[in-house]
Amino acid sequence: MAVRRAKDFLLGADRERIGEDTLGLLDDEVQRLVAAYPREPLSAIWDDLLETQEQVFRLLEGGRVRPSQLRDLNVKGAVLSFMVAKGFNDMEVPHQALTMTRVAAACARDAEHAGLIAATEGLKSLIAYWADKPTDAYHYASQGAAVAEHQRGTVALWLLGLQARAAAVLGDEETVRTANQQAADRRERVVPDDLDALGGLFTYAPEKQLYYAVEAEAVLGHGGAQLAQQAEQAVQGFSDPTAPNWAFGDLAGSQCDLALVRLYGGDLDGAAAAIRPVLDLPASHRNSGIVMSAMRVRQALTSGPAREAVVARDLGAEIEAFPASRPALPHR
Repeated sequence: MAVRRAKDFLLGADRERIGEDTLGLLDDEVQRLVAAYPREPLSAIWDDLLETQEQVFRLLEGGRVRPSQLRDLNVKGAVLSFMVAKGFNDMEVPHQALTMTRVAAACARDAEHAGLIAATEGLKSLIAYWADKPTDAYHYASQGAAVAEHQRGTVALWLLGLQARAAAVLGDEETVRTANQQAADRRERVVPDDLDALGGLFTYAPEKQLYYAVEAEAVLGHGGAQLAQQAEQAVQGFSDPTAPNWAFGDLAGSQCDLALVRLYGGDLDGAAAAIRPVLDLPASHRNSGIVMSAMRVRQALTSGPAREAVVARDLGAEIEAFPASRPALPHR
């Protein structure tokens, strides 16, 4: 309470202008939240995320911003609104997620930050992907890829990965291969930018690129030893929770993809072993993307040749109960 009161004092202390201490305070908070988002359950950071976003909006609306500070505050507004939008999507509220993404895009445009503008198109694609709107997901990813064409950071690669995943749902294998090959080629020419320096949701690490590539192949229904090896590598890439690019959602997603690939390769026991850590996740970590990834495995179990096996029936029933055991996620 004392720290919160001190923050309120500092944010309101400069009645005529915004001081450097205020901007430094916001910098610290934004960096903390960006780092925490992939690593902690949403309920642990949601209130702080909304409060910090409100503080930035209040400063932008207050008329005390110097021209030299305006772009910085709009960048912060875009970054925070991006994370709030992702939070709404994790809570399975896609309409509110899309609305907040448009707020993030408006701040990014006011900041004239091409990387963030492209990232907001990527977030629209991600929201549409999990809302089972692959045509929209592909459209938004393509728009973002056009904006990011001359960006040297990893946001351009993320948009190609999003294109590949959406194309996979549409059954377009040629586009999947083309987009993933373009992303692989561009990886060699990446020059990290300010978004990569932020980290968290704003960088597209090699581990995540492999995870997305495997997921596109799994969504297409592919199995086989080579893809299974890649899927295992994707899981291994997120095996160390102390690694800088670790994210519990990416780990769970890659484990579900490994389960799918093993299923399509006829390895039912291997699939069950792959998804077991996901089903053992604390209820607080079961966000929308993780639940939907698990449900894909259930769909493959119940429609595949192993559906009559006792292991398949038991595992399918356990996955079916997986989302129902979540607590109420933070929601405003």
